[in-house]
Amino acid sequence: MAIKKNEYLPESVSHPGLTLIEKLKELGMGNKEFSVRVSKPEKTITAVTRGDSSITAEMAVKFEDVLKIPASFWLSRQRRFDEYQARIKRQEDVKNAIEWAKGFPYAKMASFGWVQTTRKIEEKVLALFDFFGVSDHNAWKSYYYDQELKVSFRISLAHTNESMAVSAWLREGERKAKTLDTPVFNSTLLKDSLSKIKSIMANHPESFFQDLQKICFNAGVIVLYTPCLPKAPVHGSTRWLGNTPLVQLSARYKTNDRFWFTFFHEIGHIILHGKKYISIENIEYNDQDLVKEREADDFAIKYTFSEEQEEEVINSTPLSSEDILNFAKKFNTHPALIIGRFHKKELIHYSVGREFIESIDLEKTNSIYNI
Repeated sequence: MAIKKNEYLPESVSHPGLTLIEKLKELGMGNKEFSVRVSKPEKTITAVTRGDSSITAEMAVKFEDVLKIPASFWLSRQRRFDEYQARIKRQEDVKNAIEWAKGFPYAKMASFGWVQTTRKIEEKVLALFDFFGVSDHNAWKSYYYDQELKVSFRISLAHTNESMAVSAWLREGERKAKTLDTPVFNSTLLKDSLSKIKSIMANHPESFFQDLQKICFNAGVIVLYTPCLPKAPVHGSTRWLGNTPLVQLSARYKTNDRFWFTFFHEIGHIILHGKKYISIENIEYNDQDLVKEREADDFAIKYTFSEEQEEEVINSTPLSSEDILNFAKKFNTHPALIIGRFHKKELIHYSVGREFIESIDLEKTNSIYNI
């Protein structure tokens, strides 16, 4: 958001009623006589002279006839006064939002380029208003806490730890996604593409993320990387922007086994649960459906390293490194998914098999979207 540092704002702008008082005094005319001449109730004229009521276009034209001062003059004075009052109110909105703004990891958001860099708290408040597309902090609360637009955002973050950082992470994904001209979502094409995505997972080419984005985009699904914010340990999220599903990933642990399980979990939500469910991985929230989360987990297990495949590997112990590689090839998965599963279930020590796990850094990976 660009702060208009050179914009001139007068210290005060008087109500046009003061000018009306001066003109009537000059003409030797009282409120009652003037009200009769302009066919308006005396109480209306009194309210204008007190600054309690505005001069309307109809009144301005009537004033022009009697006072010989153009209607445009009165309307211009009223507009300037109204704008001044609105800016005074805006200053109050900013002042009242200072404590709210302090709850965001602003410096980190600025380092990512989401908001402008500034040390002035008032400018931070305005930048956050602009980032979230709201007019004040109460509007942010209505959207993320009170669900007043439940058709757009169906969950409340009110009782979520670090809800402000989580809302900022989600908002950045939404902002980027809305700049894209995405094809119409095609559920059949997405399902048909799963085997190809699985092969990308198994082979782990350097371009794996761009390849993944292209396949999903062609099926009408947006896949975005959004870096983590401090104290917002989000792995991923799935929600719908209108008719377009958005998968937003943080790659928080920067390993391919965690990345692919999270990705297939989110895709599971799209295929199994449709538009009405929002998933935010690793975050607990009021409307979270544990059954749906388990179903998405089962979907991810199926496409990364199924329980049947896991049992087959376990029954073949003891295992050599070559055995792990052979099983990964047989199941068309990556050996990191096998090792990662065994680590999670504590079937092997965390230090065993680490050589199979690939590090990923999506911050250094180009996106196909150029945003």
